[in-house]
Amino acid sequence: MIERLDVFMAGANAAYYATRDPFADFTTSPEISQAFGEILGLWSAVVWRQMGEVSPVVFAEAGPGRGTLMADALRAIGKMVPGFRAALRLHLIETSPRLRALQAERLDATWHDDFSGIPDGPLLLLANEFFDALPIRQFIHRDAGWTERFVQDGCFVELPAPAPSRSGAVGELVETCEPALALAAALGRRLATSGGAALLLDYGPEHSAPGDSLQAVRDGRPADPLAEPGHADLTAHVDFQALAEAARAAGAAVHGPLPQGIFLARIGLFQRTGALARGQPPARAAAMMDAAQRLAEPDRMGRLFKALALCHPALPPPAGFEA
Repeated sequence: MIERLDVFMAGANAAYYATRDPFADFTTSPEISQAFGEILGLWSAVVWRQMGEVSPVVFAEAGPGRGTLMADALRAIGKMVPGFRAALRLHLIETSPRLRALQAERLDATWHDDFSGIPDGPLLLLANEFFDALPIRQFIHRDAGWTERFVQDGCFVELPAPAPSRSGAVGELVETCEPALALAAALGRRLATSGGAALLLDYGPEHSAPGDSLQAVRDGRPADPLAEPGHADLTAHVDFQALAEAARAAGAAVHGPLPQGIFLARIGLFQRTGALARGQPPARAAAMMDAAQRLAEPDRMGRLFKALALCHPALPPPAGFEA
């Protein structure tokens, strides 16, 4: 059987998340530090106040994992901004029945397979390491014209194809992610008409760039992306420039992308971590500070990961994105 790369990737990741524990293979930011989810929750509360403290408001997360980020966010919101806690209605975008069951142990929410199920109204949405798992297509500019990568029997094959939406010089490989662009456009339209904001945190370059970024992680180590589909997590770099352009064209205001380390530092990562570390045994306090540094330091996650905010045009730049 021959499959286009995005079809192969979508099927492999659907099987992976339905049958395996992804957190045995990789660790996401909310699992590294509870301060991460807490400050994103309080970031959302600040935006809610900028929105005029509307009630009710849809509070959503795309790809909630174990529910750790949202559980931490709601705990901080309930303590610091109880009015927002009372106003929000929690909705989660998750396709894996296995992960939904884990999330339900921590959260009282309504689940949806995709963004189209999120109910109407003002929206605040968080998406951490969600876009990187969306399926990509890969095109190569050969001397004779463009080809597209397909997968057959665990190997890449190339077939002639029309030129992709992004250009590239002869010899270059160009990636596109149609589901990511469609979601960014849908978010832009929704925010422009109903109000609110979306915060996207993921990894990839600030500007569109050619190159093969498809990768697989299995048992905590790099793996062959085409071998044993469903047994490894497949991801690719997020094209933040393309997401920003799609959301802006749909009517949203766009802020960023910023390096994740700069954004998290601006919204209080180290202050919150310091508060959590006070009174802890020295080894525990040091581990908590190291976790925060892992999220923010440029040579760790702070530069490769980016933060992008999409907002209603009437809102001021959200916290962390001020000039």
